[in-house]
Amino acid sequence: MPHIAHTQYGGVRAAVASCHVERLLDDDVWARFRRLLDDPPGGFRIGALVRPPDDESGEDEARWLERARSLDVPFGLHTHWTSPSHARPTGGDPAARVRRELAWLRSHGLAPRYFSGGGWYTDDAVRQAVAEAKLVDLTATTFPLPYGGGRVVDGPEPGLLPATHTIGMLARAVGLPDYVHVYFHDTDLLERRRSLALALGLRHLALRRPVRDLDEVSSALSR
Repeated sequence: MPHIAHTQYGGVRAAVASCHVERLLDDDVWARFRRLLDDPPGGFRIGALVRPPDDESGEDEARWLERARSLDVPFGLHTHWTSPSHARPTGGDPAARVRRELAWLRSHGLAPRYFSGGGWYTDDAVRQAVAEAKLVDLTATTFPLPYGGGRVVDGPEPGLLPATHTIGMLARAVGLPDYVHVYFHDTDLLERRRSLALALGLRHLALRRPVRDLDEVSSALSR
């Protein structure tokens, strides 16, 4: 594993990227995401935070599993509590859903190491479920969300790797923190302008920060 430099404050100097994969069963979205992973801009090994198939929507579990098992990148769970198109919970027990989806993934031979709550939703019980499962939590940002809510933190720490930049924020960035975590959605790849901005942004970022992946940074922080 490449050495990751630690700053004088105990943080890390590195850049990572992750994707909220919400439409794994959409052939067009999947093809674009697969091409991105096979030829990643800047050499990034992009983490895949994947929404499981939704029973009530009749999503094809067998095809979902085939595609999820082909992912050879850092892998995590991305929970949508209400529906495939509605991320945040509108009722029920959010933590119980996280535990149920983790159990389903593991029962099918998948081993998520990361968790990201849809719509950046989190609460104490969800965080406890994530910690009990020994997952690294990605459900936090270093910037306030435009619609409010979420969990805003100063930076990474053991067990927590917050996002620091959206595609747009990366494109506009002049100065960069030591730790940079760019996140995007698989559906962003459907829009030519956003897809191009992501590719250019990651290539430029690779010139400014050491390129690492979620596995490398989470391991470095745990030492």
